[in-house]
Amino acid sequence: MLDTDLDETWGQAMAPCRGFLLLIGFLGSMFLMMMFRWDGLPEMRAERIHQQQELRKKLLRETCDGDRDAFTEGKHSLDDLSDKELENLIVDDKHCIIYCYIPKAKLKHYTKFMFVRDPFTRLISAYRDKFQRHNEYYYLNFARDILRLYANLTNPPQTVDKAFASGVHPSFYNFIQYLLDLRTEEKQPFEPHWRQMYRQCQPCLIQYDFVGHQETLQQDAEQLLKMLKLENDIKFPPSYENMTSPTSVSEWFSTVPLEDRRKLYQLYEKDFRLFGYRRPGELLDG
Repeated sequence: MLDTDLDETWGQAMAPCRGFLLLIGFLGSMFLMMMFRWDGLPEMRAERIHQQQELRKKLLRETCDGDRDAFTEGKHSLDDLSDKELENLIVDDKHCIIYCYIPKAKLKHYTKFMFVRDPFTRLISAYRDKFQRHNEYYYLNFARDILRLYANLTNPPQTVDKAFASGVHPSFYNFIQYLLDLRTEEKQPFEPHWRQMYRQCQPCLIQYDFVGHQETLQQDAEQLLKMLKLENDIKFPPSYENMTSPTSVSEWFSTVPLEDRRKLYQLYEKDFRLFGYRRPGELLDG
């Protein structure tokens, strides 16, 4: 038998197996590719998070430089800030960490970080936590005034117990009306839970080393601990809190008239711009 005949015969004999062998080869290649990707995932993920951090800090620098006086309200350095304006800075001297009160001269020697949240989602969270729950302090100091001014209740219940027993509490729209009322800040500065983040943390005067987002809390916290070389000392617990979905945000703001939504955006626009949160057109362009 000639060699060509032998090759042909062998080929015919192996034909039924060829598909199987090709499949094995394909699966083997895919397995190797997946192994390569899996091995590279931690490095790729770390690099992606690092790049995300650089973009967030770059956005802060560029936005601040674009209109610094507006974001700093006329202040040009840390020396222009009162202790009251720095009260939101929490210091850890042991690890040289500052989390958005510390003497001004120490700031440049510490690792400075902050965590922010979508401004409108943050207001929903503040309302739910302070006005829908049994909270005596916020009822006596805020809710009763809000009920009198915007819910047409001339004599709201005297205690939070009586208010809850009768089902009385400010509506979400009442809360927004309170925020938009020019008399609110004339009386006293916004309470920290709804005070604009840029006013609490002064990101145009303090150069932060890390900017975390509530929406990516788990990965940001892990990256921060690695950056601080504390990943073996501190274990960040998993977050089980349900994040407010875009649909839910729309439902909450459906009770707020369009014009008031636009005014509210103007009130918190600097937070949106500085921290990279998109303008919620679906709420503002209706």
